Amino acid sequence: MRPCHGSAWAPQSKPHRLPATYRRTHGIRYFHGCYSLGDDQLWGVTRRRKGGDHSLAAFKSIRAARPDGEPVYVILDNLSANKTPKIRSWAAENNVERCFTPTNASWANPIEAQFGPLRTFVMGDSNHP
Repeated sequence: MRPCHGSAWAPQSKPHRLPATYRRTHGIRYFHGCYSLGDDQLWGVTRRRKGGDHSLAAFKSIRAARPDGEPVYVILDNLSANKTPKIRSWAAENNVERCFTPTNASWANPIEAQFGPLRTFVMGDSNHP
């Protein structure tokens, strides 16, 4: 009888992995995600670049989801695109409060828990260009 040491009992199969992307000839994409904590709803859009104009569009979609004029509190990372003068003035005019998480504290942002399953079940094992 052969003794079982370590992972010798486990099936010998290769893990599912995406190929390395050392050269991104088609560029990369950014997912701009929004999550409504009260409605438990996630929505977003994929963009080719980061920018204040995309952040402002996200703020407007969040405000449109709550058209009653009540205050909206948006938890954000410290990306500079979230802090442009145009966004600051728009947020003040539309009763939107921006709440920034501390640096290196993504755990404080409730949307981060939504990205794990999104990464695993939607983008996992895909090889889209």
